[in-house]
Amino acid sequence: MEDVTFTNAEVVLAGSLTLPDRGAPLPGVVMVGGSGPSDRDNDTHFPAIRRHLVDAGIAVLSYDKRGVGGSSGDWLDASIDDLASDAAAALDLLRARPEVRSGAVGLFGHSEGGWVVLRTTTLRDDVPWVVTNGGPGTTPAAQDRYELSTTLRRTKGITDDEVDAALAAYDRVIEAGRRDADFAEAIGITQSPPTAFTEHAAQVDERLWRFLKRKQDHDPIPDALRLRCPHLAIFGADDEVVPVADSIRLFTAAACHRHRDSRATLTVEVFPGADHRVRTDGGTRLAPGYLDTLTRWIIGRTDDQGT
Repeated sequence: MEDVTFTNAEVVLAGSLTLPDRGAPLPGVVMVGGSGPSDRDNDTHFPAIRRHLVDAGIAVLSYDKRGVGGSSGDWLDASIDDLASDAAAALDLLRARPEVRSGAVGLFGHSEGGWVVLRTTTLRDDVPWVVTNGGPGTTPAAQDRYELSTTLRRTKGITDDEVDAALAAYDRVIEAGRRDADFAEAIGITQSPPTAFTEHAAQVDERLWRFLKRKQDHDPIPDALRLRCPHLAIFGADDEVVPVADSIRLFTAAACHRHRDSRATLTVEVFPGADHRVRTDGGTRLAPGYLDTLTRWIIGRTDDQGT
């Protein structure tokens, strides 16, 4: 594994490049982490995936998000477009390596990273394939609402009426965000009257509120409609963070749109009993067949890519 740095405008991003111990040129993948301060390993998530891909002969580059680890900048000041251009800069770094087949370097984005890599494909026409892993087909506002609902409904002692009241408060906060309401107004909404949402909202500070309201209505479907490459959408069937059925429906509708590029095929894989990170057994291991399915699909897309 090699430590690398690369730049995007004034931001310096730090990451890790792992090359297989086999003859060049190699296909490659840029891995983009999820929401919050995600590092090049997406905490403990990416190493097992990276190891399997490298063993299969695929070069892997992942990097620290802005303001995390060795990267400069601040993810709280970044937009989806900023993060997408970071991924594009990572793509350029990997494509420029002499060991790597430049036309066979694709993108893998987990969770929020799914929004990011779909946006990255709109910035350029040389992305040969894209993988979204637990990537929502909905807006952040809709995804967060789903997560809040599933969290509350599995909380012992909370009634359906209390869940409904919490979701109504959440909806009022989202509408406040669309009016560019300040932090004090948003907090006031969560507390008047107090609901089961109030405790969750207390985790948000003023800077995070500005970030969330800027991002909340990002819609990935226009980006999916503009795809010019194959898309693999992977989900865990028991994902409590992302609305899987809604995401599949939205991605499928985009794939069937009459104006979608014929190269932009959609493959959906749903792993039974798996969570948001496509893990089973209480989150202790990746779902059976997941690594082989991912690797087989990537290799199938890279076999015909030129240099």
